[in-house]
Amino acid sequence: MRIEAKHELPFMLFLSVILAVLIILEVSGTARFALGLIFVLFSPGYALIAALFPARDELDVIERVALSFGLSIAVVPLLGLILNYTPWGIRLYSILLTLLVFTILLFVIAIYRRNKLSVEKRFVVSFNADTIKWSNLSRLDRILSLALAGTIIFTLGGLHYIAAAPKVSAKCTEFYILGPGGEAEGYPHALKTGEEKEVILGIVNHECRPVSYAAEVRMDGYVKARLGPFVLNHGEKKEESVKLSVYEPHENLKVEFLLFKDGESEPYRFLHLLVNENE
Repeated sequence: MRIEAKHELPFMLFLSVILAVLIILEVSGTARFALGLIFVLFSPGYALIAALFPARDELDVIERVALSFGLSIAVVPLLGLILNYTPWGIRLYSILLTLLVFTILLFVIAIYRRNKLSVEKRFVVSFNADTIKWSNLSRLDRILSLALAGTIIFTLGGLHYIAAAPKVSAKCTEFYILGPGGEAEGYPHALKTGEEKEVILGIVNHECRPVSYAAEVRMDGYVKARLGPFVLNHGEKKEESVKLSVYEPHENLKVEFLLFKDGESEPYRFLHLLVNENE
């Protein structure tokens, strides 16, 4: 029985687009992970092989599949290295877009080159289930078959482990101060007597549970402001404006921002600024 797949390139393009849609819609699950493995570990190399060798007699199916895995492992890090030196950097969407454009471009070139060949010479994915025997394979095909089988088993094993293993997230709380414009700049390093300036105090909960927070602002050891207590769920953020002012001349006045968690008396996080006060 002979099995042929004449339209594997459009089908792989369709799978790549489906993956992009799942990522954009932030859909998680096994389907996204499985498509992601194919998209990263197979599609770029297969697209490159298809573009370079459009003819049937240049490479057989086993060689194409094995080389596709190897080239993908080589191409993807190279594209990531190039992205690292661009303004977009290595981010989820920049990697997705880069791999998608790279794969689609090569698939288009592969389809164009195949169509220039006669139907008899075009490569078609085909298997003859009745005649495939291990003894009939060449030494190279045997090596590639074993390598391909090992890669598939390793990939499926990794997929099962990641899906079954419990995910342990790093638990922490972000605690930061921003300037009055909401940027990490413009901090009040100079403050005149009686003058009032503003900073923004920010808290983000990454503790994987609801947490009760309270914060204090101390100047020269004295409490100038208190925030909370308030509860933030996992992933929630709170930013609060804090006014700073002094009424006596000081040099290198230490302004402390202390964060307390779950009613504890010892600070969980702390930050500080040094402010020079001029009359």
